[in-house]
Parts: sequence; structure tokens; C-alpha cells
Amino acid sequence: MDTRRLRLLLALSRLGSMREVADAYRLTTSTVSQQIAALSKETNAQLIEPDGRRVRLTPAGQRLADHAVTILAAVDAARLDLDPDADPAGTVRVGGFATGIRLSLMPVLTELALTHPKVEVVISEYEPVEAFALLAEDALDLAMAYDYNLAPAAPDAVLEAVPLWSTVWGLGVPDNAAQGPADLTSYANHRWIVNSRNTADEDAVRTLAALAGFTPRIWHQIDSLDLVEDLIAAGYGVGLLPLSRPTRPGVTVLPIVDPEIVLTAYAVTRRGRSTWPPLRLLLDRLQPRSATTPSQTHWPRNAG
Repeated sequence: MDTRRLRLLLALSRLGSMREVADAYRLTTSTVSQQIAALSKETNAQLIEPDGRRVRLTPAGQRLADHAVTILAAVDAARLDLDPDADPAGTVRVGGFATGIRLSLMPVLTELALTHPKVEVVISEYEPVEAFALLAEDALDLAMAYDYNLAPAAPDAVLEAVPLWSTVWGLGVPDNAAQGPADLTSYANHRWIVNSRNTADEDAVRTLAALAGFTPRIWHQIDSLDLVEDLIAAGYGVGLLPLSRPTRPGVTVLPIVDPEIVLTAYAVTRRGRSTWPPLRLLLDRLQPRSATTPSQTHWPRNAG
């Protein structure tokens, strides 16, 4: 297979139209169409089909586009490897939740700025579901994501993840509430606060409640941990908070046991993409730290 044609097919899977691919590669639409047709003959498979006035990838075309990510990354790595004096260079697109970026990525970037100045990093903040979709579309190279043990993530099959660190969460309640491990049944009639941008938080709350024998009253949807604490202190509800994070006056975080609730952070990439030298540099330095609780100073404004 001609790798140039694979690049066009991959671009078509992302952009969705022959015209946009042609504009991106400064080709005519006819040329793009001919190259995709030639690739179809090379693979002996129908790769595209009509979709109104546009075209879309067939299931076989999408599978080949998924393989193209791995193939093209390997080709790029091989080209660089042939030049022993070449330093990794390029722009790595990273997206993820603020705590993961602050705790795991930022120290790495400080080092890379000194040792590999030709590697640049573009950072955007996303919740895991958003980042997974962008990775699958090849619009990101690396995602800093998380899930809860009671609400495991289900990323696309073309993605692979490496766990980085874990931290235990508890139940945030007003200070005048009972101390010690949380008796969740005592909060069956309370209003519950969940994350506004990621359903994993709500899924974990619903699982905990179901195990305790009740259905939670999901009332507030909040992205900011500071605002979650304000609402708890004012008596407007209860919600999950990290045990390691210092809380404002008026809020206590009770341990949750049987089951414990644990958030785990991951570095997620598209399969085969991790061999690309600039991305490999980052991944090699994002050392997994099992059973490590993030420093209290690293918790960001959002619940992720």
C-alpha cells in the first residue's frame, strides 16, 4: 500500500469530505478521489460509499484508517531512526483533566524544554470522554484521563492506556455531620452533587447508593470543587471529594469503605502512535506511580 494514499484515507476519516482533504493537502478533489480509488484496488476492498452528496468510509475503510495510524507512525519512526544524529522534533497535542496535567505532565514539560527544545506541546483541557473521542479521531496525540473503580472508563478499542497514579475519594458533608466512615444510608434523602462535565462521577454515586440500597437524589451538577464545597458547607447537598485535598471550613470528607472509591489517572494514546519519537519522550517520563496520592497542592478547580 502507498503510504501517501493511507494518509489521504486517514484525513478523509477525520475531515469527512473529499473537498476538505483536497484543501488540506493542496490537491484537486479529483486527485484525492483517484488516490482513494487506487488504494481500494490495492487492498481489494471497498473503502468508501456514497452518503448523499458526500462520501463516507465503509466499515472496511474505517478499519484501514485505524491501521493507518499505526502504519504511518511506524514509518515516521523508521525514517527518524535512519538518522542517528536526528533529535525528536514535532508538536505533541495533549488534552486532559487539569489535575493530571498539573501533577504528571507539567514537570515533564519543564525538563523537555531544556533537553529537547524541538519538541513542542499544545495543551487543552478536556474531560475523559471528550479526550477519548479526539484521540480516536487523531485530533490528539496524548490524553490525561481518569476513571473511578466503580465507574471504569470504556475507551475506543483503538486506544491504549497506562495507569499513572491513584487516589482515594470520600464523601463531603457539612462539619456538623457524623464523623468516621460514611454511613451512606444516612444520606439517602440528601441532595447529591455530581460533576457537570463527566458522567463517571454520577455513575460512581449511583453505584454507591445502589449498593447501600437507595436511589440518590441527583440535584446539583458542578464542575468546580470549590463550588461543591461551598454548596456542602451551606447545606445544599453532599458529594464526592478527594480525601487528600484540604477543604474549606464547614466541610468534612468522610472515608467511604466497603467499597472504597478510588480515582485512577491514565496516560492514553492511540494504538501504535506511542512509537512516534516526540510522544515516546513524554510517555517515557510519565512514570507510573502505583498507590500514590497526589499532593494536596495539585488539586485544580475542576472535579477532575
